[in-house]
Amino acid sequence: MAGNLTAGGGEDLLGNANGKSANNNSLVVSFGEFLIDFVPTVGGVSLAEAPAFKKAPGGAPANVAVCVSRLGGTSAFIGKVGDDEFGHMLANILKENNVDNSGMRFDHSARTALAFVTLRADGEREFLFFRHPSADMRLHESELDINLIKQAKIFHFGSISLIEEPCKSAQLAAMNIAKKSGSILSYDPNLRLPLWSSAEAARKGIMSIWDHADLIKVSEDEITFLTEGGDPYDDNVVMKNLFHPNLKLLIVTEGPAGCRYYTKTFKGKVPGIKVKAVDTTGAGDAFVGGLLSSLASDLNLLQDEKRLREALAFANACGALTVTERGAIPALPTKQAVYDALTKHHAS
Repeated sequence: MAGNLTAGGGEDLLGNANGKSANNNSLVVSFGEFLIDFVPTVGGVSLAEAPAFKKAPGGAPANVAVCVSRLGGTSAFIGKVGDDEFGHMLANILKENNVDNSGMRFDHSARTALAFVTLRADGEREFLFFRHPSADMRLHESELDINLIKQAKIFHFGSISLIEEPCKSAQLAAMNIAKKSGSILSYDPNLRLPLWSSAEAARKGIMSIWDHADLIKVSEDEITFLTEGGDPYDDNVVMKNLFHPNLKLLIVTEGPAGCRYYTKTFKGKVPGIKVKAVDTTGAGDAFVGGLLSSLASDLNLLQDEKRLREALAFANACGALTVTERGAIPALPTKQAVYDALTKHHAS
């Protein structure tokens, strides 16, 4: 099953329909926040109880960009960090992982964002953000690398950049440029309620760009939140509330259980791979990176259910492998590791 997957290096079956140069016909551009996560050195404690913290690069859009690159694809990241030690460290991490960081900007008067994250003994994640404001919130439309955005076969973004101006206007402008250039728009809302002024503001903000996306990935919790208590396992709830007329693919991730997929013509479920979870940070981003790397090499997957299911099995394996190690970026898998995991899974 895994043998005929092409995650990144495959032929572009659409040719150069969008007038893009041949070497960029599979470029995935991620837009949004890039920050430093501080994670306790021991598990199962609250932030207040943690004896010490380890720093790790974080930020969903950046994780996705690194994941695509690690799987053999071509990716770039657009966002803003502080002109500080942490900001330059993050820019170097992208470079080390072969991600084009030419769209990154450095702010002289705001710091790189910090987030303290822990998984408490009761299994709940606890977040404490330092963004007052942080550099990522201060990206201006005038600072966008328009040529880079125009080259994107897939333009990927979240909702955190929609919380404050000026980065909200910058994101909307970037989405507009990408759309006009023929890019597929990929959206992972990545709900972080503590960052929004209220639950209502979060719901409204996340849904404000919903109808612009061609591809959306949501978690079960996010469905319950966005539908104000709707059953995330009820296909009618999902289709009625979240599937819009221009959507090409809606994915619902279910953690270790795998994912569900919905298109205009078919829907189904692809089971996950069982692994021993160490740290779930970045699992959703690895899933998205895995899916986008397959789609970037062949958008026709969206019309072919059998091959879409293979791409989703690949994406599930990317997510599963990421939870077996601590931290998001360090744990992101290579294409070979994913193939090995899928082969082992099918053999068992």
